[in-house]
Amino acid sequence: MTKFNQYHLVLLILTNLSFSFLSSCSLKPVAWTPPEKPTMIDELAFNDKLQTSNKLELKGGFGPEDITFDSIGNMYCGVHKGAKDFSDGKILKISPKGKVETFYEAGSWVAGLHFDTNGNLIALSHRQGLISISPDQQVKVLAKKDEKGRPFLIPNGLDIASNGKIYFSNTSYDQKYDIQYGRKLIMELNPNGGLYEYNPETEEVTTLIDGTFFGNGVVLSQNEDFLLMTETTKYRVLRYWLKGDKKGSTEVLMENLPGFPNGISIRKDGTFWLGFSTRRNDALDDIHPKPFLKKVVYGLPEMMQPKQEKFGMVLNINDQGEILSSLFDTTGETIPEAGAVKEHQGKLYIGGDVVPYISTYSLETDVIN
Repeated sequence: MTKFNQYHLVLLILTNLSFSFLSSCSLKPVAWTPPEKPTMIDELAFNDKLQTSNKLELKGGFGPEDITFDSIGNMYCGVHKGAKDFSDGKILKISPKGKVETFYEAGSWVAGLHFDTNGNLIALSHRQGLISISPDQQVKVLAKKDEKGRPFLIPNGLDIASNGKIYFSNTSYDQKYDIQYGRKLIMELNPNGGLYEYNPETEEVTTLIDGTFFGNGVVLSQNEDFLLMTETTKYRVLRYWLKGDKKGSTEVLMENLPGFPNGISIRKDGTFWLGFSTRRNDALDDIHPKPFLKKVVYGLPEMMQPKQEKFGMVLNINDQGEILSSLFDTTGETIPEAGAVKEHQGKLYIGGDVVPYISTYSLETDVIN
């Protein structure tokens, strides 16, 4: 090796070390000791049911993080530009015959989606915040900030009550989403964002939970007496009471889940589908109690960073937090992640943060149906 090449090799190493040091200094992690993860037996026993799923390609879009349907069966999802590129995005409309077209050029990733009673598509844009898109595609920004002026930079899951009130989560008011910032949120375990209510009559936002641990999917109960919200980094589901003696209070419905909970949706019987980005990572659980070690790992070059395991997992749970049944793709070959899950006409529609397709799983022959 010539002296010139040696010099450049040393310069490259020093540059990487400097970048790693600066990256690790930007992390402010909290020590947390996760509970020992549950044993995968009984209702959690592995199966490969999800491997029978089919794929609907999204023609270059990635990350159908939520899925909804209009009154005539068209499917909608938000996508971003590339597997690791969240700088641009759109809402796609997919006909019952599988035709994919652009419904709205959002200029960013769009997460939560839900139709209101007037046929407006209520959506959570990472650029515009909480928006309403009319049937003739006129866009109105409903809310960009909470009542304290903090922006909705990673608005995530939403649901709409029969009285028109909109409930939604925001993962962060500090920074927009990219993969590195996602890792930071996982490693730091500092509360950020929150759970909110938007009143369309007063056009006001009310914070219901101030500060969550990667607040994500949101769903109303069948009687609309409570909300469920997933907290991805704490492996749990929270319940926020809207009515009754516990109105305004928050409790943990489920904790020590076997993976990173993401999307959650309701079935006609009042139970819920809970989707996971992936299963728990032993190495991550081991370093959570050690802030310094988390800083070291976070500062590593991207190629040395831990990678998300391809693992499909969906649970059917009830309002007591009991697991009724489970669906898996343990190989991750068909469904590498199941962050979004929505039931429609006898099928489960499954998406995620970076997959380039929506998977469909038939419930017709399953005991869950």
